[in-house]
Amino acid sequence: MRNKIDINYNFTQDTPHYWEGFWDNDSILGGSGHDPDIESKTLQEYQRLLWSKPLPNGENMLLTKGYGAYYLTWNNYRFGSDSIVTSFRYRKYRYMLEKVAQSVSDWHKYLECYMKDSYTIGGEIIFPKMMGGINQSRGCNPFIRDRWDLTIECIRKYYLGEQNPLSNVLDKNKDFFNLFVDFKGYIDFFYLQDCVSSNYGSTNFWLGNGNFSENPLPKSIVEYKQWIANELAFVRSRNQRISEALNSGLYNYKH
Repeated sequence: MRNKIDINYNFTQDTPHYWEGFWDNDSILGGSGHDPDIESKTLQEYQRLLWSKPLPNGENMLLTKGYGAYYLTWNNYRFGSDSIVTSFRYRKYRYMLEKVAQSVSDWHKYLECYMKDSYTIGGEIIFPKMMGGINQSRGCNPFIRDRWDLTIECIRKYYLGEQNPLSNVLDKNKDFFNLFVDFKGYIDFFYLQDCVSSNYGSTNFWLGNGNFSENPLPKSIVEYKQWIANELAFVRSRNQRISEALNSGLYNYKH
């Protein structure tokens, strides 16, 4: 399995035209009309291989590749690929990005390096695909704003039966979360141990205290750089966990 998944491969490489004209329309925000989570065939295959394995509830999840809304399927589930890290390149947040850009020697290089590192398999996950699903909801919620650490905290609270900003959408996906039995099962299955404490009792926040009471975006240049550094440290650690799993006996079967 290890030779089928390269933890250092970045999925912008086989996303057609991803970098063409990236900075043409906005030298701060940048932008591509192409999304690796939809268009990278390598990412789709990596996701299929990596998550086709025994589930904590005793079933085997053997994913099948498809197209569009049927990106990956298993039983009655349809899954989409989702990048779990973010650089907050929102127009309403441009004022902060401009400050950060002025504080680094080469903003374009800084952001491009971040994106190439984050678009490795350690920065990716799958969620059930539906209208208003988990991926969309965590991006739109004003107390989450695509932050993965806060998403994990919501999932932790979900398994405890506690209310959180994503309660409604997580409840709609209860059959999916039941596959992992409990929070530990979910964390271990997706190699997310670096997101939580050693006893799985709390979330390791990459910024702030995770109380869902304020705007979750970084509020200074220092906080923004801290956020980026913490995200990339997580991606590197998760890539290493994935590499170790690929070297174990877990994937020694054909799928």
